[in-house]
Amino acid sequence: MATWIKAEVVENQHWTKDLFSLVLSAPVEPFKAGQFTKLGMEIDGKLIQRAYSFVNPPQSKYLEVYATRVADGLMSPRLHALEPGDNVMITQDPAGYFTLDEVPQGQHLWMFATGTAIGPYISLMEQGELWSRFRKVILVHAVRFAADLTYQARINALQEKYPDQLVVQPFVSREPTAGALSGRVTHALEDGLLERVVGLPLTPEHSQVMLCGNPAMVKEVKTLLEGKGLSKNLRRKPGNVTTEHYW
Repeated sequence: MATWIKAEVVENQHWTKDLFSLVLSAPVEPFKAGQFTKLGMEIDGKLIQRAYSFVNPPQSKYLEVYATRVADGLMSPRLHALEPGDNVMITQDPAGYFTLDEVPQGQHLWMFATGTAIGPYISLMEQGELWSRFRKVILVHAVRFAADLTYQARINALQEKYPDQLVVQPFVSREPTAGALSGRVTHALEDGLLERVVGLPLTPEHSQVMLCGNPAMVKEVKTLLEGKGLSKNLRRKPGNVTTEHYW
């Protein structure tokens, strides 16, 4: 059974009409970058809960989660409306295995995300361990609109800190955007465009891949990678592809 404790809202940053990040203060147990927590609210006499990855690295003073307001959702509109000083319930113990502990050694780490699934990658990059483990880190963030490319200041700071290691390649599917590829990640993988633009090949010998976000994206990209010889990473049989479904 999860142990629920109270978290105080420090900040509620609205990135767009529906995308928002909650910064929280709560005495949770130590977690690993890539893990998630659960937020809970009592609604109509029931504890409604949803899982959210930590965006902050483990060494941060505050906790942070990144979410989308779903118009007819039970809980997200209430979270979206929280103000500093408000309280929300949070699980004391972290959960999940989408961590570097589970990723085998490689030369290049590819991190694919759709939408709010960029959250755990911010935590992983700011936590710092991956920079000593991988020669190159490629962050691929796929969204619909340019405004959905959030956390740019923190990503830019990481690029300045690790200019020879971090490659960032956004995808924006619904409008032309400078610096971003258009269309879907899967198409750019199929025709080799992504590898050409990034300048690195996806190979079983050199690549480790983390997939997080829309289950359809995770499934399709995993299938395409298997076609290139990359295998699913299992504890009993280490491979190349580590996945996390975001809902």
